[in-house]
Amino acid sequence: MKDILYLYDADGKLCAVQLSSALWKKVEAGVFAAAQSPVESRAAPEPHEAWEEFKLYWDFKYPVCADMLCLHCGTRTQDWEHDPAHPFQLRSAQLGGLLVFRCINCGATVRKKHFTDHTAFEASPPPA
Repeated sequence: MKDILYLYDADGKLCAVQLSSALWKKVEAGVFAAAQSPVESRAAPEPHEAWEEFKLYWDFKYPVCADMLCLHCGTRTQDWEHDPAHPFQLRSAQLGGLLVFRCINCGATVRKKHFTDHTAFEASPPPA
């Protein structure tokens, strides 16, 4: 196709794609929209049963709280479960008090640790 030019490095690996101005005008809005979308899709199902079990057997001295904070990018919500934007994807919930999430904004792994008298957040940067 004459509107697309694939550029390869010395090792033969694709390093860039050049588009004609006519093709760019057709795809520009979609490219920018995709570039601003979340890091990856929510393809993996959330373990809702584990979250419900976690709440069912709750025995800490404070109420269950669904607030979340990504210490990597600053994304936060008061209720990850019911927030329409759903900024955090639940990855696991353990009865011992550990909840693991993925931040939809930056892709970081976020852990919410429940202790007997408080919670703590930790974050690991997204995979490279």
